Amino acid sequence: MEPQNSGQDAVRCTLCKTDAAPLHCKDCFTHLCEDCLEKHTSDSSKVHNVVSFKLLLSIPKCFAHATKQCNLHCKHCNRPICGLCVSLEEHQQHHIVDILEHCKNKQEAIKRDLQELDEFIYPKYKEAASTIPAQRADVDEHTQKMKAALRKQGEALHSEIDLIILNKMEEIDDINSQILSAIDREEETLNDTIKEVSQVILDLQSLMDVSDVCLVSKYKSRNDQFRQMPPKHKISFQNLQLLQINREKLSELFVFVPIPSIETEEQNYAQQSQEADSCCTDKPLRDSPVLLKELDTGNKFLDGVCSVGDEEIWTSGEANIMKLYNLQGLLLKSVRTQSGNAPEEIAVTRGGDLVYTDYGDRSINIVNFTHIKPFFRIPGRKSKTNVQIRILVKLKGWTPRYLCSTSLDDLLVMMISDDGKQTRIVRYSGCTEKESIQFDDKGKPLYSSSYDGLYLSENRNSDICVADYAARAVVVVNSAANLRFRYTGPPHTTVYGIFCPVGITTDSQGKILTTDRANDIIHIMDQDGVFLRYIDNCGLDYPRGICVDSEDNLLVAEYKNGVVKKIQYYK
Repeated sequence: MEPQNSGQDAVRCTLCKTDAAPLHCKDCFTHLCEDCLEKHTSDSSKVHNVVSFKLLLSIPKCFAHATKQCNLHCKHCNRPICGLCVSLEEHQQHHIVDILEHCKNKQEAIKRDLQELDEFIYPKYKEAASTIPAQRADVDEHTQKMKAALRKQGEALHSEIDLIILNKMEEIDDINSQILSAIDREEETLNDTIKEVSQVILDLQSLMDVSDVCLVSKYKSRNDQFRQMPPKHKISFQNLQLLQINREKLSELFVFVPIPSIETEEQNYAQQSQEADSCCTDKPLRDSPVLLKELDTGNKFLDGVCSVGDEEIWTSGEANIMKLYNLQGLLLKSVRTQSGNAPEEIAVTRGGDLVYTDYGDRSINIVNFTHIKPFFRIPGRKSKTNVQIRILVKLKGWTPRYLCSTSLDDLLVMMISDDGKQTRIVRYSGCTEKESIQFDDKGKPLYSSSYDGLYLSENRNSDICVADYAARAVVVVNSAANLRFRYTGPPHTTVYGIFCPVGITTDSQGKILTTDRANDIIHIMDQDGVFLRYIDNCGLDYPRGICVDSEDNLLVAEYKNGVVKKIQYYK
């Protein structure tokens, strides 16, 4: 924290630093007392626009000390404060600057942004927009040509398609007849039983009026028999899956529709300023996080967990099987890796596909599920699911370790060189390498060259956050791969021991959450690396992999006991 211990509220002259400054030079951004005005304006090499300081800025009163005027700015809290606030506990170790210096930096940034927008960015966008009409006309012309050719081909294939449809109609009629026959049999059984029950009712009513002991004593109840209702057919109707009708054979008869080659040129006219203020949110953190649910997977050495919506999670550990559970603990799917090796890390794409890294055979893999459904679902008959595992990337010289899916549906993969001396992050779009992140602007490695954990996650502002276990730090770079900060734990704390980050995730508010394995806690920080709070009241035991669901509930995989805990940390 910069030493700003003055309790005086008056803004002082920049030149003499003693007298109050009722004036301000807008061009030099210098505040002046009356005695120093002549000296400052005597420099004829510059234009000086001197105005009353009161007309320039509206300096607010301090929120904590109502009689004091704010002359400082707390960058951590992002609000004006007075000199008395510096001694308050809430601002200890915060970065405090002069409020006018802060405004000067902001105004200079505004001036630069305005100039760039007016002279460069806006003309470039106008230039790019002017080419769109011609580009659209070319696309429309080519589209019409392809449609004409396809229409001609369609006429030739139409009769064959009609025949296929007719055959499928007959198949539907056959299935319909089978189902109606089953319903008829059910109706016949019910009607027969109704007749029996009606007769028994009449017999019992007659027996109630009989005084013959012998007849009454011979009565045997049949209610147990009638309580057992005959089974009822429950028929679940499914939508017609047209793409399943001889799809492979039929597709061979259609013409191939070529997809135009579209190359994307990175222009980067507008760059996000690191000085930009963080987005505000109305979603406050809970004073005390709440443990909502515990799911015992029965698997020891559980280190990976990925949310699928709000009710399902994929898990992985040291076995070669990845498992999908619902939050009631029911196992829905299990997938064995193609190589038989345990997956190093798992992730879920925006399309819902499971991806994993295979440390043993140096591959990055994607798991696709195809559901084959009948036209009608009949009780006892289950739909089939085909599982296909494809290798997206096979590495040479490097071994993939950890990965995450991005907002653009790219994959970020942390990998280590064969000699164990280098680590890097590679961005893949499908199987194409787009970017490699390894060194800072001074040529030094951003990440530890270690076989320890290097989990990673993309934040909503496109920052890439890495939990570097060997470095005992969370390393964050921006979308341009420039280092933003390293978080090594909250400042000056003796509550817990050394910071040992393992799993990491980010939420919809831009918060960064990381597991601290050594202390069995979770650290929460904002997107600028400012520590906010711990999650240390939910009985965590060796927390490792973490993720958040769509409601920003936290899911934590406990490595040793195989339990996934769901925690609510927002109000």
